[in-house]
Parts: sequence; structure tokens; C-alpha cells
Amino acid sequence: MLQTDFNYRQNNDLGEATLSVSVYANRAHIRDIMREDVESAGFFLCEATGTDALLADPDRILSDVILLDYPQCDAQGMAELCHFDMLAARKGSRIILSTTVDALDAVFGSFTQAEAQFLVNPSRADRVIALGQLLAEVPGARVRELSEEDRLALLRMTEQVNHIARKIDGLGRQDVSGNSDRISAFSFGKQDDTRPCHEGDRMFRSTRPPLPDPRLVRQIIRQRQLRGRFFDSDLFADPAWDILLDLTAARAEHSRVSVTSLCIASGVPPTTALRWISQMTEAELLQRVEDETDRRRAFIVLTDKAADAMAHYFHQVGKDVMQLL
Repeated sequence: MLQTDFNYRQNNDLGEATLSVSVYANRAHIRDIMREDVESAGFFLCEATGTDALLADPDRILSDVILLDYPQCDAQGMAELCHFDMLAARKGSRIILSTTVDALDAVFGSFTQAEAQFLVNPSRADRVIALGQLLAEVPGARVRELSEEDRLALLRMTEQVNHIARKIDGLGRQDVSGNSDRISAFSFGKQDDTRPCHEGDRMFRSTRPPLPDPRLVRQIIRQRQLRGRFFDSDLFADPAWDILLDLTAARAEHSRVSVTSLCIASGVPPTTALRWISQMTEAELLQRVEDETDRRRAFIVLTDKAADAMAHYFHQVGKDVMQLL
């Protein structure tokens, strides 16, 4: 993960360090909304202007957080975003970028260096939550002109929304010994048939079973989607398993999946899906692969470790089914 050295602004009245935020959006009404949200949340607003201002000055001093709005992304837009990516990576700035489903692949493919969050057709709450997440992640950072009670309320709101969106995230869970260390919900379990085996002085692992027939995986996906005809879809809001199933089928089919296609397959709003994709990438379940022929796209694939886990899962399920027959 990118190590960010935040240059906090000093508030003379409160004597506290605050995250600085800049807003760049060509749509005036969206820019006004973003500016109001930044100020209402108590962050230090450096400037709010069109994207041309940032592009015109390559040596511009960037703020800690950059809010970008790119609803469309043609070839020129991709060039601009690649420039933003380079500048932000050089400075260590975080980027929160709002876009549309149609532009998502091009926007996502343009960022390879800086740390960015992608919001698709976001509401005002989505942007405030994204800012709140950054605030929660950075030790010692505060917002200005907010009381301690208001600041904690903002953080609690962020945590509550994230808990709803990621029901099995597992962050902050306590282990059985009472430890408060974070435990990832995406940890790989121990698998009996992959334990090291000794043969003389060397060790080896048993051969991984093959991936399941993609037709079977696609059938499981269709059956999962069928639930929405009979139950409220909010009951099945966790997209992690759907993401893993779709990428397992794609790997077995020797195909790759774009980020937009994966968001659609997840069955949840794109912004939620992107948050899951980001977390699962950090957990080494997924990885990003650049399209060698088209810079406008980046694919998401299973890591070898995740493919191994899925293969063993389906192998074990198959054995359990046979025992029932």
C-alpha cells in the first residue's frame, strides 16, 4: 500500500492538524456540492475549481486529498487522469474520484500509481463517507471547526455504514483469547490436503485439484440471482462470494473480467462493489492486471492463492455430495 506522508494544515484557532482537500470538477453544480460537503465535514479546503487549473501547473502543490469528478472519459480525459495519477503519487495525495458506470473502465485503468477510491454516481453521503474513511485511517488527523462529539459521530456514521455494506468484513473482531487485533474476514483457512508432506529430506505439497467446470459455477451464480425473485435483495447484500464465483468461472474459461463487468456480477451498487474489490485485493484474493493492448482497461483476476482455495472448496463440496448419495 502506498505510504502517504500527509502535510496537515495548522488551524490557528484550534491548534489542530487538519487534512487539506482540493476539489477539481468541470461541472459547476457538482463542484459547488463537493465544496460544500468538504467544508461541512470540517476539512481544510484549499481550492475548488475546474480540472484545467491542475493540468496547467504541473508543479502545483497538491493537498492531502483530491476530489475529482470525471463523468466521461475519452482519450484526452485518460491523458489528464494519468497526469493526475502521476502528480498524486509523487506528492502522496489520496484521490477520491466520482465517475459513471460507462466511464468506469477507462477511469480505473488510468490509475496505476496513486491510491484512489472510486465512487460511481455517488450521493453526497457517499463522498462524506469516503472522506470519513480517510479521517479514520490517518492517526492524529482531525477536522476543523467540529467538536469532539461531532467528530466521533462522523466516525461512528462511517463505521455503521461500512458495517452494513460489508457484513462479514471482520475488521475489529476479537479473537477467542480476547485480543483486539484485527482479523481479516478474507483469511485463508487451513486445508488438510495441502499440508506439507515429508519424503526423505524434502517437502512437497499435494497437487491442487482442478477448478470446477465453469458451467457448474455459472449455474450456481444463476441460482443465487434467483433468490432476488422471492426475497428482498438486501438480505443478500454481501458480494464477496459472487465476486469469487464469477472470477473462478472466468479463470476456468481462460477469460478475464473488466472491473465494470465484475461490479455488475457482484449484484450490488458499483461503489460498494469497488470497495469490496479494493479490500479483497489488499487481502491478496484478487489482483489487477493491465490490458496490454488497451490502456483504457484493467482486468481483475483471482490470485493463485485464491484460485487454490476455490479449487479445494469445490473439491471438498463434491466429496461431501458423493457421501450423501
